[in-house]
Amino acid sequence: MSKSRIPDGLRAEVVAQFGSRCAYCQTQQQISGVRLTVDHIVPELLGGTTEKRNLCLACWDCNLYKAARISVFDDQSQQDVRLFHPQMQAWFDHFEWSSNGSLMLGKTTVGRVSITALRMNRAELVISRKLWAGVDGILLISLLVSA
Repeated sequence: MSKSRIPDGLRAEVVAQFGSRCAYCQTQQQISGVRLTVDHIVPELLGGTTEKRNLCLACWDCNLYKAARISVFDDQSQQDVRLFHPQMQAWFDHFEWSSNGSLMLGKTTVGRVSITALRMNRAELVISRKLWAGVDGILLISLLVSA
């Protein structure tokens, strides 16, 4: 839990920057109906600051599973690996979607360990993504028609 209150203006900037999506699992606030939280990428407990460059939008579950960590031990490489840093790394450099859009796949060690540590393929999220794939298509069409 953050020790610092995130000012409303800064929260709005973070929401806009991440397009109302969790920076980690890509859950969309508009579709989930749950207000996303602002995460300190480097937690305050580890010296992280309440500045835009250290903040991202996160769903409650990703934030909970990330906790106060910036790295995790990787069983495959037998090394400590930094978790994905949404302000310093591009999502598509480390992650990709399965062919049906329901699973996140790690393209790199960072992506793979982040998916595991934050449980980004948790069962309920995979089921939801299958539904969102259809909803996103409908939303995209309606946005194009209304533009």
